[in-house]
Amino acid sequence: MRSRPFFLRLAALSLVVGLAACGPKDAPFVTYAPVNYDHLNKLRLNVVSLDIDDSWTPRADSHDLSSRSPLSPVVALRQMARDRLMASGNSGHGIFVIDDASLTQFRDRYEGKLVVHLDVTTSDGTRSGYAEARVQRTQTIVNDQPNAARAELNDLVTQMMQDMNVELEFQIKRSLRSYLAPATSTAPAATPVTQESLPALPKI
Repeated sequence: MRSRPFFLRLAALSLVVGLAACGPKDAPFVTYAPVNYDHLNKLRLNVVSLDIDDSWTPRADSHDLSSRSPLSPVVALRQMARDRLMASGNSGHGIFVIDDASLTQFRDRYEGKLVVHLDVTTSDGTRSGYAEARVQRTQTIVNDQPNAARAELNDLVTQMMQDMNVELEFQIKRSLRSYLAPATSTAPAATPVTQESLPALPKI
């Protein structure tokens, strides 16, 4: 006759297997609409042209999760710059630079970081103005199944972009106030933001 501890061990093993089978189920696959920010007020800068440098890429060893998020941080930042920043002057140049748009995992949470800056230069290329905006958030991982993870990463990026919209406007109004054209300005028609292909800077 088998001893009682054997049956106790068997019951414990059955319980573990049962709990594993009842683990978190994956969420349904969801398709998300493209992001845009053209419903927000425009920040009109007294420059004749305005470009975007989106050449930032994550380090090879960073295990970045950006590709798993339906809303790519780089794409969202680029779209925000196109929708919100307008060149509305007669001279000078502005460039919106994405310095960081990373999503990483640390133990039981996702960590996101967005860093951008806006350079303003005179017609001869001399820097005459600068503003930087930084946003960072973390989110506890509730379900690490593929579709559920996509949803959680998308939510994290969405929240960070909401923060970035506020922070970027604040920093531009604080650091580049003299370059902001009044809302009733009679300056030439605003020039749309263009994208400039620049070589990626070496990693430090």
